[in-house]
Amino acid sequence: MSGFNVRSVLVTGANRGIGLEIVKQILGKSNPPEWVFATCRDPEGAQELKNLASTHPNLVIVVLEVTDPASIKAAAARVEEHLKGSGLNLLINNAAVLKLNTLEFETPEDMSLLYATNVTGTLLVSQAFLLLLKKAAQECPQKEMSCCKAALVNMSSEAGSIQNVLIWNMGQFISYRCSKAALNMLTKCQSLVYGDYGILCIAVHPGWVQTDMGISISPEAPLTVDASVQGILNMLPSLSEKDNGAFVNWEGKVVPW
Repeated sequence: MSGFNVRSVLVTGANRGIGLEIVKQILGKSNPPEWVFATCRDPEGAQELKNLASTHPNLVIVVLEVTDPASIKAAAARVEEHLKGSGLNLLINNAAVLKLNTLEFETPEDMSLLYATNVTGTLLVSQAFLLLLKKAAQECPQKEMSCCKAALVNMSSEAGSIQNVLIWNMGQFISYRCSKAALNMLTKCQSLVYGDYGILCIAVHPGWVQTDMGISISPEAPLTVDASVQGILNMLPSLSEKDNGAFVNWEGKVVPW
């Protein structure tokens, strides 16, 4: 992330997988942010995060359950307290769940659960941190949109691409695909509203990654967590106003809706 001067970053679902690796790699940069907020539902069980926090005083672990409005509100208040009047530059909505249901056996319960977490949760978290993102955009002297100024990154999936329907032959997982397609629309809507505040909004497909979630689909997941996150963090600094509302992969290539 050469030249990627971000004062503050918040990552949801940071206790494992892609979220945890994002936190690790950001902290390992030569110019790490002044504040890195890593959220998860159960910090007591997030041993790797606790180990990182013991050696990185700029890492703050925050309790956040994305389906609980009270938890989101409390998390936003805690982050605001740490920032001491400054804004939040980068919000990475990474928290998500997956169910491996086929179309025949999909259930209303799982459809509701995945929508609540993967779509509504992202909406509520973004709303809760909007004032801090707006403050960061107002504080930044540069006029152009960028992840250094203020940005909202929603971790999506090409599995939700209506045109590509990624790895259909590996599994249908209907509720997940539908939730990610809805997340893409949410990102587009956010870009049309939040873009007026100078906040860059983008949906990112991290690849089919060797996380617990990715391997649950098939052990053939081709992309390591390290490579996926390296790609994402190398790609983010190149984003500008022309990318607002786009759907791209970890290499910065546009993914069809």
